[in-house]
Amino acid sequence: YMKGVEQFRQALEISPRCVPAQYGLALGLLGLAKDCINLGAYQWGASLLEEASEVARASAYFLRNISCIWKLHADIQLAYARCYPWIEDVQELEANKEAFSASIISWRRTCFLAAKHARFSYQRASHLSPWQANIYADIAVISDLITSLDKNYKQDINAWQLAEKMSMGALLLEGDSYEFWLALGCLSDHNALNQHALIRALQLNVSLAVAWGYLGKLYRKVDEKQLARQMFDRARSIDPGLALPWASMSFESCVGELESDEAFESCSRAVQIMPLAEFQLGLTKLALLSGHLSSSQVFGAIQQAVQLSPHYPESHNLHGLVCEARNDYKSASTFYRLARHAINIGSRSIHNSHIREISINLARSLSKAGNAADALQECEHLKKEGALDDEGLQVYGFSLWQLGENDLALSVARSLAATLSSMQKTSVATSICFICRLVYYIRGLDAAITSIVKMPKELFQSSKVSFVMTAINALDRQNRLGFVVSSSRYFLKYHEEIAGMHLLIALSKLVKNESDCCLDIQSGVAHLKKALHMFPNCSLIRNLLGYLMVSSKELNNCHVATRCCKLDHLDLSDQKGFKSASDIHGAGAVACYTTGNSIPKFTFPTCTKQCSNHPGAIRHLQKCFHQKPWNHDSRYLLVLNYLQRAREQRFPHHLCRILNRLTHAALSNDLYSRTEMLYRYRYFQLLLCASEISLQCGNHMTCITHAKKASELVLPDDYLFFAHLLLCRVYAMKGDHLSFQKEYIRCLELKTDYHIGWICLKLMECQYELQIDSNTIDLNFEECVKRSGKLCNMWMAVYNLVRGMISLQKRDLVSAEDFMAQACSLAGFESCLFLCHGAICMELVRQCHGSQFLSRAINSLTKVHEHSLIPLPFVSVLVAQAEGSHGSKERWNRNLRLEWYNWPPEMRPAELYFQMHMLARQLKVGPNASIESTQSPHRWVIRAIHMNPSCMRYWRILQKLMEET
Repeated sequence: YMKGVEQFRQALEISPRCVPAQYGLALGLLGLAKDCINLGAYQWGASLLEEASEVARASAYFLRNISCIWKLHADIQLAYARCYPWIEDVQELEANKEAFSASIISWRRTCFLAAKHARFSYQRASHLSPWQANIYADIAVISDLITSLDKNYKQDINAWQLAEKMSMGALLLEGDSYEFWLALGCLSDHNALNQHALIRALQLNVSLAVAWGYLGKLYRKVDEKQLARQMFDRARSIDPGLALPWASMSFESCVGELESDEAFESCSRAVQIMPLAEFQLGLTKLALLSGHLSSSQVFGAIQQAVQLSPHYPESHNLHGLVCEARNDYKSASTFYRLARHAINIGSRSIHNSHIREISINLARSLSKAGNAADALQECEHLKKEGALDDEGLQVYGFSLWQLGENDLALSVARSLAATLSSMQKTSVATSICFICRLVYYIRGLDAAITSIVKMPKELFQSSKVSFVMTAINALDRQNRLGFVVSSSRYFLKYHEEIAGMHLLIALSKLVKNESDCCLDIQSGVAHLKKALHMFPNCSLIRNLLGYLMVSSKELNNCHVATRCCKLDHLDLSDQKGFKSASDIHGAGAVACYTTGNSIPKFTFPTCTKQCSNHPGAIRHLQKCFHQKPWNHDSRYLLVLNYLQRAREQRFPHHLCRILNRLTHAALSNDLYSRTEMLYRYRYFQLLLCASEISLQCGNHMTCITHAKKASELVLPDDYLFFAHLLLCRVYAMKGDHLSFQKEYIRCLELKTDYHIGWICLKLMECQYELQIDSNTIDLNFEECVKRSGKLCNMWMAVYNLVRGMISLQKRDLVSAEDFMAQACSLAGFESCLFLCHGAICMELVRQCHGSQFLSRAINSLTKVHEHSLIPLPFVSVLVAQAEGSHGSKERWNRNLRLEWYNWPPEMRPAELYFQMHMLARQLKVGPNASIESTQSPHRWVIRAIHMNPSCMRYWRILQKLMEET
């Protein structure tokens, strides 16, 4: 339609009074508006219809005697009357019932006038072409719409309605048209006439799915369930794209004939096919039954339903329930008040139970929003009217507790407990859970346990109660509710409930077995591993297991955590307190640096426990953040993962640009102005990220600004240490030795429990020759290691590696070898340590320090092959040198040849090509020729020269080879 509209507009620019162009433009705008309406864009559709109406009206008044133009104008007005949306600032209408009433009257008047204009245009068309039966059917449709919009209309059941008369007029002209029989069957208010007309339509066209659908609706209306189901099944089989049969399944759910989830999916399909307000309201009701209220699909549907039916109290009430499910309690209370306004201004009688339901919903949302005083006022009003049921009592007690009226709240809880015997089973479970939680919060754990023990055990036959009992028992080290908890678990029926109970048991083990204010994470991990064998496809168990592993301080746990959580699909779970798989993968990549070493072009991973780093971890975090921009966890982890990737790739320009944009957007968020420790820490980390990127880009002033801002936050000294460490680095790069020394001393004063901080400070102390107190860092690091538990050997190995590197820089090879040997003995699984030790031993051999270093070199370099994840460069060539020193030419050849395959093709250095020339000089070409024999020695030397033309040794060897040939 868009292209057609543009063409007609161009034609009208050339000839403004061209009636065919006006007709085409109006028709195109009508088609485009219908597409917008089907997508739910009512306001956009209405604006297109307004433009189309002006064009059609101008054309109709220019040529008054052409019926098709009048009919087109009427079609446009009919569509406008049906789709005109009610769009108001609900916050202003919340406290002003008169303004809300005025807005509804204005909306209704607009729709009513559009419908009357449509009827006038249809009547005008019928006067010009009285032989066209379809115009009479159109008048019948618009008359029915006017009747529904007219508040003052009173139906006379004994008289024929105008819609029925017009439908009969169409049939007098074309009695064999199934479409007009269908129109009569849909518009008549008499069941017998409806049935006759629909059956006659089916006699004329048995494949008319709409007629089967409306016939099913009629039979459902008169409580002929079996016939209705058959009619709907036939309609679905003829046309699966028809909305009515799918929507009918919602009623089957309400009477218990269909599972709520299946009914929700069916009604969802009906809404997608035809976004009618009735279908959208039905979808929201089914979402309430099936637990899908918080879904974005239901949120969009109820918003559209409110736009098209703002005069229904049910629309606003359901909108409030959806907002409440999405934790938007302020908006929920607003819509509940609008629902109450709609009841007061409505002409239809509303059942008292519906009014009470809205009032209780309002009180509940107010209490959840923290407005306990207004919630209490609502409850007091309900209490005076005697309309305070069990749910109202819960809201009443909760509001009193919020206001600090603990004794009154407990009195309400006792009143609620007294009515347990007369409640329905589902209400009993909810009430018991509320009573137990309220007693726990007011009187503590012992009082809650005492009240539970006094309750009749037959009241605990519910999965909800089982969860609450387990949670309370988790806090009790004496396990006084052990029997009650174990017996209540027999009522967990579904896999989701059993899996959820395993999550709660795992968390209870964390709390019950804690020591020294530290949670016993390993107990929870052990239980979840057992549960995972029973429920291998449960994402919640996998995600919690991964989260606990990442949170623990056990070596290599982060590798297992990322393997545990699946990234096969985007995890958008709204479960409170649980991390998504994307978050855990993102956190795991940051927790272990080696998981980022996925591209050998930039680095060579040596961690033997390296996890299978999912290639799309960053992509999944991006999807999570794009789909839920309010998900600050995803944004935060996305920044850290990009920083990890940038560090691995030596901070390329494009990644620095991405990080600059991400950190700037994150730091400008008001979320980090909150005082909670979590947000302060994340703000600190983001400031350090921004400072690091500025440092790598050479923007020293911005780097200092961010680092100083981070150092001024109210955080433990453990964290602030790293802000001053970053300031040390930037001042050192600037050459500001005075400021550098000042920040270095500040780091020594603050101290930290993080080993990597002392290691970085030790390296800087050596590089810039700061000798303030040479033993301070060593002593602090040793204190830090003592608190490391199982990781003490690993960290001491890393520190010995650092001390070995420092000795190497000072040309003290003997001390360097001693430190490296200690490191290898402490961490015998790290191949990089053995590589460093072997290289230093070979250098000692070269400087004639004794043959004992040669055997040590061979031993260490052999272990590199055993422990390395992938073949590491330099290892084979060092082994070849060692074996050559022993006089083993065959081993020299074999290891030198292996070195070629240890390098990625794009990273092979010039010296490697030169080594291949040495092998090629000793080998002959044959059927089993190796790589070095594929080219002549002088070709290998030429390739080495291409890689490094400044090396004179290569040129001399090339000249010698040319002379020999």
